[in-house]
Order: sequence, then C-alpha cells, then structure tokens
Amino acid sequence: MKSIIKTSLDRSMSYEAYRDLVKRLAEEHSTTGSEQTEGHKDFTKLNDRRMRRWDKTIKIPEVSQKRISKLTQDITWLVIAESWCGDAAHVLPVLKKIADVNPHITYRVVLRDENPELMDAFLTKGARSIPKVIIIDDNTGEVLSAYGPRPSEATTYVQRFIAKNGKLTPEFKEDLQHWYNSDKGQNIVNDVTEILCGLESKVCL
Repeated sequence: MKSIIKTSLDRSMSYEAYRDLVKRLAEEHSTTGSEQTEGHKDFTKLNDRRMRRWDKTIKIPEVSQKRISKLTQDITWLVIAESWCGDAAHVLPVLKKIADVNPHITYRVVLRDENPELMDAFLTKGARSIPKVIIIDDNTGEVLSAYGPRPSEATTYVQRFIAKNGKLTPEFKEDLQHWYNSDKGQNIVNDVTEILCGLESKVCL
C-alpha cells in the first residue's frame, strides 16, 4: 500500500493546478478520464463554473476554524477526482478552504483513471466512487482514514433513494445538486472536523 500511495503522491498535483486543468479543459470542451464522452465534456464545463463559485463563496465557521487549527499532526490529503464528477466539484473546494486553515494539512489531487491501483484500494461498496479523500500520516506514510465520496447527509439521502427506487434518476441527481447548493459545504466541514478530532484529541476541545 505504501508504494502505491508514494507513486500516486509523486504524480499528484496541487489544488490550484487541478483548478487550472479543469478550467483549461472546460475552455477546450474536453475532460479528464478514459471516457471522452460529450456528457463528460459538458459536465467538466459545468463543474468549472461550480468550483469557481465555491472557491469564492465557501466559508468555514469560526468555531470550526478554531477546532481545525488545533491539529498539530502533519498529514496529507490525497484526493482522487475527475473533472466530470459533480460530487467532486462540490467537495474539493470545501476541502481546500479547510486545508487552508491549518498548515499541517497538505492537499494533493490525483485523477482516478490514471491511478487505478490507488482507486481500487479505496473502493466504496465495490465501486470506484469519487471523490475519495485518503488521509496520510506524513511521518509514517500510514493511511489514517478515508472520506467520501459524499458528505454524510448526502450519503444517507442517496442510500435512502436507492433502497426505495433501485438506482439514481436524473431527477434525483438534480435534487442532490440543490442539496449541495443549500448546504454550502457545511456538512463537509463538520464531517472532516470530526475526522480530525479522531486523529488528535485537541481538535475535540
């Protein structure tokens, strides 16, 4: 596992580089990933707009900032994503705002289809679901935790719909986007703060 993590980190990019990539692909009507479909290209363009909006508007509450800032352990978040993924467009900007609160958090991004071994080590119910956040101890290289592909409330929302209807519909996916817009990243902030609390008790205070 450590060798897979190291290889993926070596080919990872900063959040800023990822944003530049998505912006360029949107302008070129292109996309990341092995499936160069019109749908994925259209979603990349949409996601560039979503991320640009979240980059400007996401706010981390002061109480959460205080807790996040108490982390003293050096960790890296290795985030698996693709430009066409709607959930990634909502989640990654929030993670960036959280990481900016504490210099002990390093934030790196890799593309799913370019890192199949890494993705297959962090499946969600057997699926290559993204985004996926892998939390790594910088001193030992050990994986401490993982998060994703969706925040906890959205996950419950999705699971309940699938249990009732068997699969997600286009109408439900549109409703999910409305949920992300109304939540404004706060469920992600709360989820990640609790994960940090589990890593270091100071964060819980």
